[in-house]
Amino acid sequence: MKKIIFLLLLIPFLSNAQEEGMHFEHQLSWKEVQAKAKAEHKYIFMDCLTTWCGPCKYMSANIFPMKEVGNFYNAKFINVKVQLDSTAADAEEIKKWYQDGHDIAAKYEVRAYPTYLIFDPNGNIVHRFVGSSDDKTFLERGNNSLNPDKQYYTQLNKYKAGEKTPSFIMNLAQVAMDAYDLKNAASLSDEYLATQTDLFTKDNLAFINKFTRTSKDKGFAMMLNNADKVNAVLGAGKAEEKVIGIIMQEDIYPVILKKDAKPDWQVLTEKLDKKYPALATELSAKAKVIFYQAKGDWNNFATEIVGYMTKYGEKASAQELNSYAWAVFENCKDMTCVTQALDWSKRSFKDKDNEMFMDTYANILHKMGKTQDAIVWEKKAMELAKGDQKKSYQETLTKMEKGEKTWKD
Repeated sequence: MKKIIFLLLLIPFLSNAQEEGMHFEHQLSWKEVQAKAKAEHKYIFMDCLTTWCGPCKYMSANIFPMKEVGNFYNAKFINVKVQLDSTAADAEEIKKWYQDGHDIAAKYEVRAYPTYLIFDPNGNIVHRFVGSSDDKTFLERGNNSLNPDKQYYTQLNKYKAGEKTPSFIMNLAQVAMDAYDLKNAASLSDEYLATQTDLFTKDNLAFINKFTRTSKDKGFAMMLNNADKVNAVLGAGKAEEKVIGIIMQEDIYPVILKKDAKPDWQVLTEKLDKKYPALATELSAKAKVIFYQAKGDWNNFATEIVGYMTKYGEKASAQELNSYAWAVFENCKDMTCVTQALDWSKRSFKDKDNEMFMDTYANILHKMGKTQDAIVWEKKAMELAKGDQKKSYQETLTKMEKGEKTWKD
């Protein structure tokens, strides 16, 4: 009997000893969270998420459970999750947060997920940061949120109180962008640029590049009409990359990605030629690649992607190279096309190791029958991977070692 009682007493301690990672409050209301933070002299870390958000799920599955992450955030913060969408499966504790969650999202203009809001021990908002990240970055961001000199809302209040030097405004605009406070970011960036006499310095062009998001922004015309001057400072192709990305968003995606789209390629090319004559042919070619890929028309995709990459492949970003190569690997039966995709894939990580891009390269090698080389690269990818990715790569590696296909016919 004594042994049983001893074991029962020991269970809570065993449970706590085995629990690692961030501890999130589940039963407390917003007022109770604030009261707990004040009583314990801790900041509040609020994870604003939705059930459909992929990056939110990644952080919950891979980063929050890490011991080092838990050690830091549990010591410094009262952690709470706030679900900002609603589903039929929501538990009662989630429903109790509906109103507070709605009010918080509206007050702080939460429009990207995950958004992390940081409140001081008195419940005052001091900082925010956005998006998924690795554990090192997440810890760095958490540490910055405790530093008044790096807290977004603390610095914004200094600006409102009269701090208006150009360097301060420039820095605050970038912090606002990183915090996804787009309204303040836009106004602050315009205010900073109005103080500058030379916009083509390295610092100013880097700033302009970051804040150029639409064709109406000042930087768009600069990069469109002064590409050589911009590229001489920022690097080859940087001006065109920014301009093309914006044109795709504004002029092409609305035409080719709408439901049941049937683009008239001649009409689209003519419209592009009127607005952007120097880029119309390239833009039209890229539009066809994206359209046929989205539609799942792999015969036309294979034809268009080979033609596009032959002419413009040197401009493709690492992400584009990997995306195109993976699409060919998964869907194209023409091995000539697959062989060309191998070159695109290899170029995608030539400047920086990337496990996902290496995995693509390994899979293409395997499909081409170069399985031993594929195994070598898949092992390299697995060594760099973290969390669930490592398990996925191990499954791929096992198939390769067994001589099984890693693609569907």
